[in-house]
Amino acid sequence: MPDPAPLAVGHAPGKFILCGEHAVVYGRPAIAAPLFQLQAQAVVYPDRECLVVAVDIDRWVRVAAAPADDPFARVVRLVCAELERPLPPWRIEVRSEIPIASGLGSGAAIATATARGLLAAFGAALPVERLSALVYEVEKLHHGTPSGIDNTVVVYGRPVWFVRGQALEPFVPGATLHLLIGDTGIASPTRLVVGDVRRGWEADHGRYEALFDGVDAIVTRARTCIEAGDVMALGKLLDQNQALLDEMGVSSPELDRLVTAARGAGALGAKLSGGGRGGNMIALVAPGSEETVREALLAAGAKRVFGAEMAGEAG
Repeated sequence: MPDPAPLAVGHAPGKFILCGEHAVVYGRPAIAAPLFQLQAQAVVYPDRECLVVAVDIDRWVRVAAAPADDPFARVVRLVCAELERPLPPWRIEVRSEIPIASGLGSGAAIATATARGLLAAFGAALPVERLSALVYEVEKLHHGTPSGIDNTVVVYGRPVWFVRGQALEPFVPGATLHLLIGDTGIASPTRLVVGDVRRGWEADHGRYEALFDGVDAIVTRARTCIEAGDVMALGKLLDQNQALLDEMGVSSPELDRLVTAARGAGALGAKLSGGGRGGNMIALVAPGSEETVREALLAAGAKRVFGAEMAGEAG
């Protein structure tokens, strides 16, 4: 028997960090943007009980019986509590194009799509800042002590200058940035890498604070370059950010190989993006060179290569 018509559908993009990861957890700025080329989707159907079906991993979650740390159930409970509604007799089918544990905001996108689907099915709405706060609560299950950058970028859906605990600063590049994202195919949960960096910081506070300060200076200059449309200078700053991330111990041979391949094929700059130790890297490319860099990344072992843009004033 075919499924009944859906009650509602929710969507959310992935995200990528251009620069500033890890240091952002310690109060330094980061620049990130939505990755609209990859989406999560939640479709809400009537059913006999409240279920979340994670189609991609063939997982069924009975929300009423799920443990408190189940992220699929957590977002449903948070939305219902916010609206002061009981768990509805609905089945929420979740799908995502975003690789899991790869630094592209998969967890935040799935939570946001689920929340948006539920809100639409309830005929309700939340202020964007409140929705972001709910998704942040789910992010704690994924990352332990998240910076808040994933939920902010995914929910707001625009490039942001992000400093933990400060007001969000959306901004527009002076020229469109053309980017390629190379996937190592290696899952690397952000929680584990963030935890290792924290242990390093606790053991050698001065060294890590100096590294974070170095990232701070790079990100600050990067914003100036982005707003001025100076992609050549921005590329050099991305390379410098990668060097500091490598010093933090969050790169990997696979990431290094892709970064080197991108630069060798003419990328203006390249670095890991996200938690590191796997996941993805990002390359800034000049228009017309995308295919050459894409082929070099695939030849160097990238499992997939995604295009991304930060649209400029004219875009």
